[in-house]
Amino acid sequence: MSKRFILAVDQGTTSSRAILFDHSGNIETVSQKEFTQFYPNDAWVEHNPNEIWQTQSSVINEAITGRESEIGAIGITNQRETTVVWDRETGEPVYNAIVWQDRRTSDYCDQLKVEGWQEKVAEKTGLIIDSYFSGTKIRWILENVKGARKRADAGKLAFGTIDSWLVWKLTNGAVHVTDVTNASRTMLYNIREMKWDEELLELMGISETMLPEVRSSSEVYADSTYGIPIAGIAGDQQAAMFGQMCIQPGMLKNTYGTGSFIMFNTGEEAITSKNNLLTTVGYGINDTVTYALEGSIFIAGAVVQWLRDGLGIIKSSSEIEQLALTEVDNGGVYLVPAFAGLGAPHWDQRARGAIYGLTRATSAGHLARAALEGIAYQVKDVLDAMESDSGIDIQELRVDGGATVNNTLMQFQSDILQIPIVRPKVLETTALGAAYLAGLAVSFWNSTAEIQGQWQEEARFEPMMGKQEANELLAKWKKAVEKSKGWVE
Repeated sequence: MSKRFILAVDQGTTSSRAILFDHSGNIETVSQKEFTQFYPNDAWVEHNPNEIWQTQSSVINEAITGRESEIGAIGITNQRETTVVWDRETGEPVYNAIVWQDRRTSDYCDQLKVEGWQEKVAEKTGLIIDSYFSGTKIRWILENVKGARKRADAGKLAFGTIDSWLVWKLTNGAVHVTDVTNASRTMLYNIREMKWDEELLELMGISETMLPEVRSSSEVYADSTYGIPIAGIAGDQQAAMFGQMCIQPGMLKNTYGTGSFIMFNTGEEAITSKNNLLTTVGYGINDTVTYALEGSIFIAGAVVQWLRDGLGIIKSSSEIEQLALTEVDNGGVYLVPAFAGLGAPHWDQRARGAIYGLTRATSAGHLARAALEGIAYQVKDVLDAMESDSGIDIQELRVDGGATVNNTLMQFQSDILQIPIVRPKVLETTALGAAYLAGLAVSFWNSTAEIQGQWQEEARFEPMMGKQEANELLAKWKKAVEKSKGWVE
């Protein structure tokens, strides 16, 4: 029977999903399950790796049952930086997964900065020193889980970001791999030499025997237990960039998810940022590596979840737009959602969330507007830095992710950026990118040129606000951000 579909395994921060795409890049079926978030201490965030696998395998089964023979390959995309360490013999995690949002290693990161490692880490990895990345999380597990370091030194433990964990489970522990995009987010991988960096491993006391083999983003890694080859891997933001077909230098996308992540394609050149952006691997196909500048915003959609779960002013995330529209403006209220510190371009891990401009007249609608606007302002800060680093005037922003269905947010984003915002017909671009990478590896699609023809625009938002008004709003936003920095001492 001919192959009709590619399966995208999309393991995110709050849910596990499986999506079947057909040859035209259209969605055949989607299955999704949420899993538990653990907050054991202030600014700590954990997941249960076994629960991640249980939910992921469940949705895979729902999506493919009866269609196994029609599926050409599996592509995996995943929440990046989230760290799992497990026993090679039993396959059992030695500790919960430490999530990318987790800030428990902030003090150690500060220590590394004091010791003068910033420049060398940036030169080797393209990253800044921050608890966001996997390396210091691995070190924490080795330092704090009884017997972990001894077992690691004896070669008995394996580390992986979530992609590696899923491949391990999908192959019954036979294959321990990652791809270049996920490796580039560990703060242990040299993106100039494309290998694990011995000096950084020694610095953090991590044995190379723990680490997965690094492969390209599009190749057959192994057959899964379903009899379907695993043929594509990319971290979620890189997968979204590929799914948006931002494959030419100067193209960029923003994904509005739990966080917000802007990827700017820089081609085969790894541009070093002067504005606190990250230099990262965009994707690797065949022997070619494409680099990107990235701005990582920790809290985007999560601020809407907070309004729902923390304050209870909405019952579902979809209600945020209707509530925001009960007011014509933000009433002078600015919400800085630094719940897990500030990411790019500020990188202040000690900043905390704050609301400024509250008066007796402030309403729930004002708070809803301020929350949505806070997402858009953060994106503006990052794009300004990207234009400065690249010397390129950005002409448009391609967008994806759950929050892009919010037309009020998209219009305000266009207003504050003063450029068009382009929303594609297929919003599941993260999963689609993983499917494309896998499909290319098995010749389900013959080339990126063939795939490019599938990308279609669904909506375009043009600026409606005057530049002077936008600048006045931005000036107040910048004042609010500065006040929220360095809150935790």
